[in-house]
Order: sequence, then structure tokens, then C-alpha cells
Amino acid sequence: MSDDKLKPLREKIDAIDAQMVDLLNQRARLAQEVGHVKAETNAPVFRPEREAMVLRRVAERNPGPLASADMQMIFREVMSICRALERRVTVAYLGPAGTFSEQAVYQQFGHAVECVPCVSIDEVFRATEAGTADFGVVPVENSTEGAINRTLDLLLQTSLAISGEISIDVHHSLMSKSGNMQGVTRVCAHSQALAQCQAWLNQHYPNLERQSVASNAEAARMAGEDPTVAAIAGQIAGQKFDLQVISAHIQDDPSNRTRFAVVGRLHTTPSGRDQTSLVLAVPNKAGAVYHLLAPLATHGVSMTRFESRPARTGTWEYYFYVDIEGHEKDEKVARALAELKHSAAFFKVLGSYPLSL
Repeated sequence: MSDDKLKPLREKIDAIDAQMVDLLNQRARLAQEVGHVKAETNAPVFRPEREAMVLRRVAERNPGPLASADMQMIFREVMSICRALERRVTVAYLGPAGTFSEQAVYQQFGHAVECVPCVSIDEVFRATEAGTADFGVVPVENSTEGAINRTLDLLLQTSLAISGEISIDVHHSLMSKSGNMQGVTRVCAHSQALAQCQAWLNQHYPNLERQSVASNAEAARMAGEDPTVAAIAGQIAGQKFDLQVISAHIQDDPSNRTRFAVVGRLHTTPSGRDQTSLVLAVPNKAGAVYHLLAPLATHGVSMTRFESRPARTGTWEYYFYVDIEGHEKDEKVARALAELKHSAAFFKVLGSYPLSL
């Protein structure tokens, strides 16, 4: 009886699947034509502002029952696969495989990319600057531990521009080869992860040795080879190295998130919902910061982030990392930036890029 009811429904699904196959190939052929046009003008394969607009439209037009985030995930992969028909984009990230940085790569570019894991944030910048990678993905700040200072320092020095941002939930798990703590003498993780789980570790394993390593994925690799090691890492790293979860979601802040920046030689055009990142410095005199930022208020530009970093000159001077709403080509933003540049002791636009979805 149930088969009689299911058969017509399955036939409808099969018919829709056939239509989807045809439509996806139509889209892919159009993407190939776009690639031919881009090749004539040497235009970039990846346009984050264009893809951001497509994903926003998907959410606006989605009536359900699929969640908009799930629909966007499907379309992101479709765009990634179609983009790869032109050329597979190469992306450097803080490795090894299984890190949250790798997860950020896939969240921004989809899975049809060539990933280049790097041993340090410095190496991500070097690979992208040298052209080994088209783009680099680097952590910028964590909601619990704050700014990633090495990234801020390198953004100040690099010729690369920020062309995108990714924000991901960071959920840490305590894992070992056996799935229990029997015989475990130390817990390993990246220093940031250890800090983000400090209160939990103090409560449950206060006497266990804590060792900082290059990445959570490296900690997972060590735990996979050594039964005396437990790792703090994400589920992907645990699966890669065949670890069992002892305790999940052990981060002290349940809403723990990390923001990543996409860096490269690409300068994006406005997408309609953008953000601009700057680095500023001011003369060392009273009220200098207040007067420096006044053009933002004058021209109605909202500041969403303000972070200071010592200039390392030995004279108590600082660089200020500022995020503002809008694209540098937007009229009111352009006017504000012109005034900022005139009054700042140091001024650098790190990039204008679409806001993360």
C-alpha cells in the first residue's frame, strides 16, 4: 500500500532530478562562455562581489522549506564547480588539513579549489605574494581571545588586499585514540584553542600538562600516533586522524567564532553590502584620535571595529585597525577616506570587500 503512494512521488522526484541535471549543465555551459570572455580581457576567475550578490539573491528568493543557509551552501558549491571549468583557484591557508582555516576556505570558495596548506601565517602571505596561490585565508580575530596579532602585523606590511571575510563557529572537542583519558598525560592544541578552553580544562583536568603546538590538526595527528596525548580540535581533524570524542563543545564561550580574511591581488568592486578595512596612525598629540575619526561621523560612515596595535618604535605609538561600513568607491565613504588620508600620519586601505553572509 505504501509503495502505491510512494511510486508517484518518486517519479516526480526523478523528473525534477532530470530537469536539475539539464539546468546545471546549462549553467555550466554559460559559465564556460563567461570564462572565454574573461580570458580575452585577462579578468579574474573569482569575483567575490558577484558571488556574494548571487548568494544574497538566493536567500531573498528562497520560500522554503529548505533553510536559506542550506540553499546558499548548495549554490556556493555549484558556483565553485562551474568556476573550476574556467580554472581551479588555488588558495593558501594555515594548515595542515583539518584546521578551521581549511573549513574557512571551503566556506568561501566551495570545494572545487586547489588548497595549499602552510606551516604559518607568514607562509600564507608569502605564498600568495609570490603567486604560488591566487588567494590566502588567514585568521583575523576570535570572539574570545581577540585579534590575531601576527595577521595584523602582516596586513600592515603586505602589498596584498583583503577581498573577502569569513566568520565560522569554532567548536572544540577533547579527543583521543581510545575515546577516554586512560593513560593520557598531556593535552595538545594550538595556543589559541588552549586559551579558549582554559576554564573547562581547569575544572575537569587541572593537573594535566598542556602543550601548545602549531595547529589543532597537528595536535590531532599527535594524538592519533600517541595514546598518551589528547587533542583539542574540531570534528574534521578528529575524523582525519581517527580519533574518538571524549567531550564535545568544551570551548568556554558557547558562541565562540573566528573571523578570517581572504587576501590576494584582487580589488573588488561594490557588491551593495560591503566593508572597508583601514590602518591608521596619528601624530602624538592630545585629541589626535578623536579628530582623526571625525570625518567618519561628518559623512555618515559607521565604524564597526577599532583595534590598536603597538607600532614597535619604542615611543608608545600605535597603529589603529579600523573597519567601516561601505565600499571605498561609495561616494560618502570616498569623501571620508579622502579627509582621513589628509589628516593621518599613516593611512592604508587594506581592502573593500563584501560582508560575510
